[in-house]
Amino acid sequence: MDEQRQMLDYERLNTTEIATEPFPYAIVPGFVGADARDAIDADYPKITRSGSFPLSTLSYGPAFAQLIGELTGERMRALVAGKFGIDLEGRPVMATVRGQCTARDGHIHTDSDTKLVTMLLYTNRSWECASARLRLLRSTKRLDDYAAEVPAAESTLVIFRNAPNAWHGFAPFHGQRRVIQVNWVSDPSVVAREEARHRFSAFFKRLVPERASAAAH
Repeated sequence: MDEQRQMLDYERLNTTEIATEPFPYAIVPGFVGADARDAIDADYPKITRSGSFPLSTLSYGPAFAQLIGELTGERMRALVAGKFGIDLEGRPVMATVRGQCTARDGHIHTDSDTKLVTMLLYTNRSWECASARLRLLRSTKRLDDYAAEVPAAESTLVIFRNAPNAWHGFAPFHGQRRVIQVNWVSDPSVVAREEARHRFSAFFKRLVPERASAAAH
């Protein structure tokens, strides 16, 4: 990949301090270069239903493909591993994509313990999703007991190390909410299982009316 045309501001992440309470996380505004955002916006998959979709079920353009390549690439893996003090060598990586949100999404949850690190990149324009910012929580039941609030605005990155207390969620919202989720996971079987689950969910959603998804970011 042409280094001069990279989309991601790795140095911005490299210089961001990792917060440790209530669990390790980092929030990085403006992580995608301004000159790449319009192309990514144009090439983003056209998603009309809520839920999380694996890349294999989506159609998208070359700018989006490059973005995924950088997010899941070796340079990002090494940077995240170093920042969070976790060995990700040889750990599989998977990516899923969201485009829409319903009022039933966003409930408080933690990610599966097979997901070692969760990374979310929001690609919404600044005026979208303003009322439904992801919150990194201290409590299992209260959205107002949060350590940090993450703007869902364009090019905002949030990364956290998964833990039993890594609670997160957001207020009810219905509309476009575009986010790419990348996870480094414990073993290849996790990727196969998650891919199958998301593919089934995507197929099921085409057959039945809109309903709540399992967990949303």
